[in-house]
Amino acid sequence: MHAKSGFRPVAGKRRPKGTRRLRMLAVLPLLASMLAACGDDEGAGRPTLNWYNFPDDSGALQEAADRCSQASNGRYTISYHKLPRAADGQRQQMVRRLAAEDDSLDILGLDVTWAAEFAEARWIREWTGAAKQQATEGTLRVPLQTSTWKDKLYAVPYNTNTQLLWYRKDLVPTPPKTWSEMMDMARELARQGKPHYVEIQGAQYEGLTVWFNTLINSAGGSILNPSATEPSLGPPAVRAAGLMRDLANSPAADPSLSNQMEDQNRLAMESGVAAFELNYPFVYPSMQTNNPELFKNFRWAPYPRVDANQVARPTIGGINLAVSAYSRHPDLAFEAALCLRNRENQLTAAVEGGLPPTLRSLYDEPSLIKAYPFAEDVLAALESASVRPLTPAYQNISIAISHTLSPPSGIKPESAVDTIREQIDEALRSEGVIP
Repeated sequence: MHAKSGFRPVAGKRRPKGTRRLRMLAVLPLLASMLAACGDDEGAGRPTLNWYNFPDDSGALQEAADRCSQASNGRYTISYHKLPRAADGQRQQMVRRLAAEDDSLDILGLDVTWAAEFAEARWIREWTGAAKQQATEGTLRVPLQTSTWKDKLYAVPYNTNTQLLWYRKDLVPTPPKTWSEMMDMARELARQGKPHYVEIQGAQYEGLTVWFNTLINSAGGSILNPSATEPSLGPPAVRAAGLMRDLANSPAADPSLSNQMEDQNRLAMESGVAAFELNYPFVYPSMQTNNPELFKNFRWAPYPRVDANQVARPTIGGINLAVSAYSRHPDLAFEAALCLRNRENQLTAAVEGGLPPTLRSLYDEPSLIKAYPFAEDVLAALESASVRPLTPAYQNISIAISHTLSPPSGIKPESAVDTIREQIDEALRSEGVIP
């Protein structure tokens, strides 16, 4: 490590006596601390593995890092570093550092849409042998898809997420099974002057892409073909876009739909203006805390179907753990990543952090069921779930979709799908990593 000091005397003035000596004394401790940082803990025989992940406010991630550090019996220490809160900021920080071949990154918490991009850029290592066997054993099938690129495993699913339908039992005794039923119920509640909005993510961001992806997969289609080489879309995409437009132009639409994200949906439901909400399980403890009276009638059901005879396929989220291609301790990093997502740590992350686990066996765990009374519905949703397009060009594809479909009230289904198809085709033919 190199250190530079830029001391420069002020022109026309003499240095006070002893200044140089004082400055040197001030610099020496700084140099010592910088050299110590460069040496890590390796001088003492204990490498520090740097784990970069989303900022967790529950303490579950730090607890996992501490547990695994202790369980290593002095072989390594895991240092948990919090990435920016927004997913775009997380990706940008890691992309810049990996492009610079920064060897201080060891374990990377990747959004479920990043594995293909990072693998194609050769920034992360493939999981093979015993590590791969441990990573896949007992892990839910759909989350594993998000960790795979070109039939190779590049990450291990750490947690997952999926949306359910949340509703008010005092307004809706029996939850709707399809989008058509839900829209009819919302119209009838509006006619009666009762709370009737359907809260869903309609802002121009990733949530809008997720909504479209869920609907198109639920209608039997997909955004890309199976080999991810060209757009698929077709009639299911037109139908999905039409459903989005119909909701946005109906009494069911919140007036703020085109600006709403997950947290705005949560707040609207808690305020009492909505009858339905399509959102992630974090809304359950939030309603319990913020509106105990309304919580008494707060219920959940499977995500609405597009067709009554075809199960809905909500889009999953979550974080996968990858090992940096530039890690100085790759073998230890694979071992540590497996520890971080083991049964105990996934259970803690679920109960304390509200993050659904990726290990199938945990959904039978009494302590999880107690904290997640909807665990059975979450598991059912995960087993039939869809994933976002697995491609290094995903960021461009997502932007093309969210920009074209915003605002939802202005969607012209056929022309919108034509535009999306053209822009996806361009994205798939482009080269290089998205900045």
